[in-house]
Amino acid sequence: MTKSANGKNGAPPQLKKSPTGIEGLDEVTGGGLPTGRPTIVCGGPGCGKTMLGIEFLVRGATQFDEPGVFMAFEETPEDLTQNVASLGFDLQDLSARKKLFLDYVHVERSEIQETGEYDLEGLFIRLQHAIDLVGAKRVVLDTLEALFSGFSNQGILRAEIRRLFRWLKDRNMTTVITAERGDGTLTRYGLEEYVSDCVIVLDHRVAGQLSTRRLRIVKYRGSVHGTNEYPFLIDEHGISVLPITSFGLNHRAPTQRISSGIPDLDDLLERKGYYRGSAVLVSGTAGSGKTSIASHFVEAACKRQERSLYLSFEESSAQLARNMRSIGIDLEPWVKKGLLQFHGIRPSEHGLEMHLARLHRMVDQFKPRVVVLDPITNLISGDGDREIQSMLMRLIDFLKANQITAVFTSLTVSGKHAEQSEVGISSLIDTWILLRELEVNGERNRGLYVVKSRGMAHSNQIRQFLLTDQGAKLVPASVGGSTTPLADSAAQRNGPERARGQKKQKRRSQQRSAVARIRSTANQEKPFLAKAAGENR
Repeated sequence: MTKSANGKNGAPPQLKKSPTGIEGLDEVTGGGLPTGRPTIVCGGPGCGKTMLGIEFLVRGATQFDEPGVFMAFEETPEDLTQNVASLGFDLQDLSARKKLFLDYVHVERSEIQETGEYDLEGLFIRLQHAIDLVGAKRVVLDTLEALFSGFSNQGILRAEIRRLFRWLKDRNMTTVITAERGDGTLTRYGLEEYVSDCVIVLDHRVAGQLSTRRLRIVKYRGSVHGTNEYPFLIDEHGISVLPITSFGLNHRAPTQRISSGIPDLDDLLERKGYYRGSAVLVSGTAGSGKTSIASHFVEAACKRQERSLYLSFEESSAQLARNMRSIGIDLEPWVKKGLLQFHGIRPSEHGLEMHLARLHRMVDQFKPRVVVLDPITNLISGDGDREIQSMLMRLIDFLKANQITAVFTSLTVSGKHAEQSEVGISSLIDTWILLRELEVNGERNRGLYVVKSRGMAHSNQIRQFLLTDQGAKLVPASVGGSTTPLADSAAQRNGPERARGQKKQKRRSQQRSAVARIRSTANQEKPFLAKAAGENR
């Protein structure tokens, strides 16, 4: 039996790839960059080209035991070492252990003499020495324009670029070459993207005074890859790419139920609470108690020893903790125990994609079982409804894929149709709780009911929602046979004074009825009394 020429068991051969170790990038590229082939990383100034190259080498040396060479034409090794120290990369230590070789080649345009025989042979000798010194498997050249800045003869330029790429391929070097964006082309010379096997474009754009970095794979020979634009972060942990536009509809649906933290609310949900890994929307007007419901849920999760992540777009963590103490919820002990993390951030600080990327990073690092976003309506400013719905759809899919139960609060405007979320995501939500303002007996009261809850027989009652110093409570739907539960519960809440008034009114009514009966009886007896008086005469 002969072995298939295509590979094992007849399967087509797979392109060999070198993982970058950069969070999210390996998912987008389907496993990493092509092994032994050059990859162009192009973009404008400040988009992160050099950072990507450095991290590619550092991760390769520390995680995959692949030493690397970084050859710079603009920055000295000292400058590079200082610039990436904030990311936690110790280039000096890697150099001392022969895991990394940093080299700086100064190219002065005025010193270059072009002739028909000019080539880069001297650069190749220097690069080969660096590769042999550390046994390098990876190479980064930063940047191509600085290397070829002295070339004006397009024929020589094209020949040397092709020769450089061929030289690297022949030595099986997995190479990242940074390049500047051209005018109407991906790169300045317009040739590099054609002779390279993989092309990654980085972009740093500003929209609505908010900046976002994005990454796109334009080309990848011999491999399928993600074709969308993906936002990415550069922070103290390095580069993080948000890899997946949408997780789709292949996530699991657990049958486990968890408490909302409010026993009366659990009663409306088959006395069991929410499904694990579901998305819950709590909407209502200002002051209706949305944050209180979310805080109850977080407290209940912490009591179950489950980690909780709370993102507040309106209040600081200190202010939120203080406010919740007024209804008997003390969140600070859970923060100290490491079970609860608060992140207070203004929506205007980042664009929608950056908020999503940061949330991905928080979830990956903290591993919460519960996430609260309070309120999501604050994200509306500055972005269209379509962008908001797209961002929230990806967020919900991401949380469901990780079996994280999420609570979103949404502010509704008084006077508008209540059963319509401001951000248009009600169809994506599993359980929707609506808080309303109701006027009864000259008082404004809070009402709560469950609009929908998928997979369970939820209550259809409108219950009065009270915030007390013992937490949130729901008043029973019917008291004393009353046909108006809210009116009846309002009478209960007003206590003895209302009861005494009602008794006094009842006694007065009974007295008036007795007097009326006496007068009626007297009027009926008048004729008989008159006749009796005549007979006596």
